[in-house]
Amino acid sequence: MHHAGNVESRSRRLPAAWDDAALVQGLRRGDEHAFAEMYNRYGLSLVELAFRKVNSREAAEEIVQDLFTALWHKRATADIQKLREYLTTAVKYRVINLIKSKLTHAGYVAYRQTHAPDADHRTEDDVAAADLALALTLGLAHLPGHTREVFQLSRMEHQTVPEIAVRLKLSPKAVEYHLTRALKSLRVSLKDFLLPAALLLLQ
Repeated sequence: MHHAGNVESRSRRLPAAWDDAALVQGLRRGDEHAFAEMYNRYGLSLVELAFRKVNSREAAEEIVQDLFTALWHKRATADIQKLREYLTTAVKYRVINLIKSKLTHAGYVAYRQTHAPDADHRTEDDVAAADLALALTLGLAHLPGHTREVFQLSRMEHQTVPEIAVRLKLSPKAVEYHLTRALKSLRVSLKDFLLPAALLLLQ
């Protein structure tokens, strides 16, 4: 028993040799070395993931730091089945929240309220929905002002062409032009997310 205890003691001093499940167990015990190893193991790849989405190294690093800070604070209760997937999903949601804060619009907020899962009960379908929401938001961000407004009013606020024309002080033909332009652009942006929600938006 004494020998086993020594083996266990040595393994605790070498978290780099632990598998992810052991790191999660260490985190739940409040083991700072296990927590540090999680960051060493996944921190850089998570920053790169966030950077590809937000195109800002500073913002990407802040997202990952916020994630690990939150993870430490809820270490005893976090429901982590697969560590890599958990961290990747958490970064995606933080990216979405960052973009949402910069591009607030009624349709996106409504979409997130309808589809956003509880932070600790995410499934592959939830992640796919989040990816779709992110793709849609990024696609909208690249549309010119009037084109984006026309799409949002038409597909997210369900206004008619005449209503949009009056609201934006455009001719009906101009509204139709902007709507066609938006749909063509978003079909390209969402080509990898051909889910029912996307198809309904692009009819």
